[in-house]
Amino acid sequence: MIYTDVLVIGSGISGLSYAMKIAQQKPETKITIITKSDDEESNTKYAQGGVAVVTDFTKDSFEKHIEDTLRAGDGLCKREAVEVVVKEGPERIREIVEWGANFDKDEFQSYDLGREGGHTESRVVHYKDVTGAEIERALLKAIERLENVELLNHHYVIDLITEHHIPGESFDKYNLNCYGAYVLDMKAQRIKKMSSKITLMATGGCGHVYKNTTNPTIATGDGIGLAHRAKARISNMQFIQFHPTAFYSPITGQLPLISEAVRGFGAKICSASGEPFMYKYDEREELASRDIVARAIDNEMKLRGDDYVCLDCRHLDQRKFMEHFPNIYKQCKDAGPDMFRDLIPVVPASHYLCGGIDVDLFGQSTIKNMFAVGECSNTGLHGANRLASNSLLEALVFAHRAAVKTLERLGENNFNYGQLHKIPEWDQEGMKVNEEMVLLNYLRKELQTLMSDLVGIVRSNRRLKLAKQKEEEIYKSVKEIYNFSILSPQLSELRNLVSIAHLIISQSMEQTENRGTFYNKDLDKK
Repeated sequence: MIYTDVLVIGSGISGLSYAMKIAQQKPETKITIITKSDDEESNTKYAQGGVAVVTDFTKDSFEKHIEDTLRAGDGLCKREAVEVVVKEGPERIREIVEWGANFDKDEFQSYDLGREGGHTESRVVHYKDVTGAEIERALLKAIERLENVELLNHHYVIDLITEHHIPGESFDKYNLNCYGAYVLDMKAQRIKKMSSKITLMATGGCGHVYKNTTNPTIATGDGIGLAHRAKARISNMQFIQFHPTAFYSPITGQLPLISEAVRGFGAKICSASGEPFMYKYDEREELASRDIVARAIDNEMKLRGDDYVCLDCRHLDQRKFMEHFPNIYKQCKDAGPDMFRDLIPVVPASHYLCGGIDVDLFGQSTIKNMFAVGECSNTGLHGANRLASNSLLEALVFAHRAAVKTLERLGENNFNYGQLHKIPEWDQEGMKVNEEMVLLNYLRKELQTLMSDLVGIVRSNRRLKLAKQKEEEIYKSVKEIYNFSILSPQLSELRNLVSIAHLIISQSMEQTENRGTFYNKDLDKK
């Protein structure tokens, strides 16, 4: 058994800032961060727009940011969570600047604040159009200097260890403890038993349950899949935010994101033939919240029979645009279109999960000693729809609060060590290597197709019923493969994606009204 005091699953902004806090406050604590890819690969890295936080108190205020967040969440936000994130945000930004993160400033050395859809003021601090990558860089560099933190790449969590895994142990499913995790060392091809006093889930989102997403390939809902099997409470999975403007490609998978900040800068959305249409859907036009813009685009594509709509940047100030969005410009130019001469083809793509593992105001899940922070968690901040650029702020604030509670828990030292020796090794005796990877690829594509076609931006009762039937068929096939195969990352990801699909479909069927990102056309008929 590998022993660590704190096990952090995920190396994005949530996991790294949480680890930093504990390592600095309690240097005798052993902290292990594991990630299934390279340490820098995370959803954080791909966040372009920035961090929404009140810094200009002459024009902006906490109250305005709170109201904007509540409005975007369409009445389903937890107000206490919103107030905590907004009011504690400035201090968390100050800390990551101290840790080495850079943000753009104007000629007066004040933050150069951007504005995005749903915000009534300019309040988004950013670094060019690669804010997430800059934060990730700074945090990884700071983590490297800490002797009590170990970061393990290419380690994939197979299952959380709870009372379920202890032979002969009777347990109450409403009163479970987390004792660590079974982890596949992908290079050594060996499943390790890692025990911990505290486990933090910081695994990001689940965008690859759909065919097209802005998320990196690692975003397969692993944390939520693990938590679901461990019987944690999970909610609001029906609220999937589709980013309105991903760069169109006929090839499925990760699509390059064209930040909402580009629309905040003045870009217009139009049909493939150049006709603007957002005025028909909302008086805020391009600056309406993401759910409204995404549904408008989806409707226009269906009405016109087009595969995409376009983003028009040709009228914008080229020099200022290049100062703000050099990477987005290069990304489009490399693919063909010149943003200053051509219309840019865009489509909505799965972008952000507003629900997840239920946690309290300190990130504690319903499983004792297991915390969850970031996109895999449901704090109540986002409600039915995330306000643009609130996610990185939420990650920082809740990572801090989870660290505070973790330090308190470590100080109490009330851990049941007697259970550790009962935890068995992972048993793969009699299992065979699955030599037909084509089966896993086929089932994954089938799952992504049914989710995109039947559980996308616009849903219906009939589509959801059919989706449930198809998902159950795929689940049975995956379970059969799992029962005789040696575990691989591909099989484990597929297991988690099936769990994600099940949760999205079942909670969509339970949703009785259209709110935020959720839209079932049959509910409008009632």
